[in-house]
Amino acid sequence: MSATADHAEERTSPAARLGFQPEQVVQEIGYDDDVDQELRESIEEVIGSDLVDEEYDDVADAVVLWFRDEDGDLTDVLVDAITYIEEGGAILLLTPKTGRSGYVEPSDISEAATTAGLSASKSVSVGKDWSGSRLVTPKAAAKSRK
Repeated sequence: MSATADHAEERTSPAARLGFQPEQVVQEIGYDDDVDQELRESIEEVIGSDLVDEEYDDVADAVVLWFRDEDGDLTDVLVDAITYIEEGGAILLLTPKTGRSGYVEPSDISEAATTAGLSASKSVSVGKDWSGSRLVTPKAAAKSRK
């Protein structure tokens, strides 16, 4: 593969587009049979290790949060997820796309993120069934604006 192909692959890797980096510790919350395995594998490939699960007892650099409408109160789940990440870390909130079972309204995501003290830095389609919102703590949001 040429150097050009390597760079092209980097740009198209969903995990790289979402800001994941080598050697990060990424905790996964809300895993179930319906998650996007290709996205999970892409993240693991970029970070160079497996995602850690909800039982991980240290802080992570980022959290991948799979959330469906029936999973409870999104604000509570986001507040809990914040406790798992390093200061300045990000939460990748993944919700089913419009028309899919468990769809979450964008206004609900925005309201829950704001209430939890997070800012949405970007939204992205991450597969045929899932949409992602990259949510950051206020310190990370301030750093990205500098």
